[in-house]
Amino acid sequence: MAAEPTGTFVTLDDGRPAVRFSREYDHPVDRVWRFVTDPDELAHWFPSRAEIDLRPGGAVAFSGDPRLEDSTGRVVAVDPPRHLSFEWDGDELHFDLEQLADERTRFTLTNVLGAENTAARNSAGWEVCLAALDAWARGERFEGPHAGARAPWQELYAAYVAAGMPSGAPVPGTDA
Repeated sequence: MAAEPTGTFVTLDDGRPAVRFSREYDHPVDRVWRFVTDPDELAHWFPSRAEIDLRPGGAVAFSGDPRLEDSTGRVVAVDPPRHLSFEWDGDELHFDLEQLADERTRFTLTNVLGAENTAARNSAGWEVCLAALDAWARGERFEGPHAGARAPWQELYAAYVAAGMPSGAPVPGTDA
């Protein structure tokens, strides 16, 4: 995996810091919606197993990430098959899907950060996760976040730091 950062650091209208990623997939919006909401689909690319009660206020149960303890979050908003946002470990994740021509979908992930200094760390992690989602959407397999210490996040993290993205937060599962 080349260390070519695709995420951008943004400040939302309400002043909160966030990192944002956008991809386009050769699938209709309903298929990409399953990538985001179905636990068995999420298992291919999301860092934790996520069981989501798809209603505002619904619980999200996270498990299976060796770097984090099992936890729960809460669905903030849901508008199938266009938008899902939920809380996770002090952050909010927003998934926005836009149907494009020719059965393509634009997928946008916005990670609203609980702390600005997590931007580079989280961005490097999302790059690995999204590379796994990209592969899964093509019908391929890439271990991504489930590769453990072999996951290629370090080079991406260095690239984000070099680009000036806020950094300095500890990295779970490492001494960094």
